Amino acid sequence: MTGWLDGKRALVVGAGSGIGRGVVDAFLSEGAKVGVLELDTAKCEALAAEHPEVEVVQGDATKAAANQTAVAAVVDRFGGLDVLVNCVGVFDFYRKLESIDADMLDQAFDEMFAINVKSHLHSVKAATSALRESGGSIVLTESTSAYYPGRGGTLYVASKFAVRGLVTTLAYELAPHIRVNGVAPGGTLGTDLSGLTTLGLTENRLDGPDRAKELAGRNPLGVALSGIDHAWSYVFLASDRSRGISGRVVHSDGGMGIKV
Repeated sequence: MTGWLDGKRALVVGAGSGIGRGVVDAFLSEGAKVGVLELDTAKCEALAAEHPEVEVVQGDATKAAANQTAVAAVVDRFGGLDVLVNCVGVFDFYRKLESIDADMLDQAFDEMFAINVKSHLHSVKAATSALRESGGSIVLTESTSAYYPGRGGTLYVASKFAVRGLVTTLAYELAPHIRVNGVAPGGTLGTDLSGLTTLGLTENRLDGPDRAKELAGRNPLGVALSGIDHAWSYVFLASDRSRGISGRVVHSDGGMGIKV
């Protein structure tokens, strides 16, 4: 029995840890050839050491040049590109608008939207030509925060609503040649999602000894999901088994939509 992604050539942006790393591992297990774009040098080195078959590019996903370099590296090594995944993100640790000083708002907004939204735009822009040639697909990372209040602060929720909009409009713009879908994960175990530098949140982490219990208590299924749990939704959307799906989202959130 062949893998779901046999023969697929993929680029995963933001792949050093958390959901992105889960996507890399799942894609490899399903037969894909994988390249990554990752900002953190140590994570790049660790990934390259563990998986020498992966094309690792170190760079800032909020910059056009880094995305162009990563796409070119994947095309050069594997002969083309079939799938683009973007998992880049930063969090605001539930900061409400009233708790952000007015003189910090411009910087905080720019940082949040550069990482959570502009990185997606740059990666899609860089990959469009190669994906159109292969008839490929794009999977962007939304969040349960784009559908339910309270799952992040004002800036984070707004940024994820923006990614939700990107999935819809890019699916429309790029059809019929390229499919575009999203995954909206709920809370995740083992992620090192960091906070905004502007707001002094870089050392904050969504983790702790009671994290699994906390996450399981939020959703109707009572599950605490890891990066690899979410990754299988990306596998499906990247595969030919979803060839009739575009402009849609998979909610890997433990059933939040049926919560009373």
